[in-house]
Amino acid sequence: MFEKVNPNHPDKVADRIAGAVVDLAYSKTKDPKIAVEVLLGHGTCTIISETSVSIKEKEVADVVKRITGCSLKLKYIEVPQDVILSGNQDKEFRCGDNGIFKGTVVTDEQKKLSKLAKDIYRAFPTDGKYIIDSDKVVICQSHAKEEELRKFCPTAIINPLGEWTGGPDVDCGATNRKLGSDMGDSVTGGGLHGKDLSKADVSVNIYAWLEAQKTGKTVQFSCAIGDTEINGVPFSEIVETARAFIDKAGGFENFAMWGLV
Repeated sequence: MFEKVNPNHPDKVADRIAGAVVDLAYSKTKDPKIAVEVLLGHGTCTIISETSVSIKEKEVADVVKRITGCSLKLKYIEVPQDVILSGNQDKEFRCGDNGIFKGTVVTDEQKKLSKLAKDIYRAFPTDGKYIIDSDKVVICQSHAKEEELRKFCPTAIINPLGEWTGGPDVDCGATNRKLGSDMGDSVTGGGLHGKDLSKADVSVNIYAWLEAQKTGKTVQFSCAIGDTEINGVPFSEIVETARAFIDKAGGFENFAMWGLV
């Protein structure tokens, strides 16, 4: 049993905006310290950034316009990351928070639904969400006709409430509200998006997921704020593994589109 949403779901739009702001921070310095929260809906987008590098509001507004495709009233609040907390990582990468992490192997069922979601999104890049439970598939997709959607899965239950508009005027979006869609059966104590690589919520989640795919087994880690290694692995090595993964994805914004699954 698994639920997936596509990149135009309002929660994923919020994740993508948060990721794009993190990308902006990385464009200004190699290892920024940043955490971004986004709430959007009904003509308004509020963004709070705790950051070690300043990002111009115009840059953020351009990101919001590009990703949403519409003009939203932007409220951008930028504050510095805590000086003491940031200073503790000046000389080396240390875990930026306490955390628990479980990486699991992606199942055939999850692969099937993820592929279906991506195939539909390529044809209809509008708000959509999907569920699979054994042979039962539910497709909810705005701005797509049933006969067109049925070509992707003839036996699916399609838009059971009928056609719908979708987007942020139907449902507000917030960062890290679709972690089940992004991580499958993997578990985290924090959010996956809108943070730099020094945050264990990003780097250790990615590392745990990659280890699960590599070993074919569930892996579990925990860390305490300030740790320099996790299960004998230097935290700096975990950060670089996550950096390579994000780079391969094309940045934090692209990573936020579909997550890990």
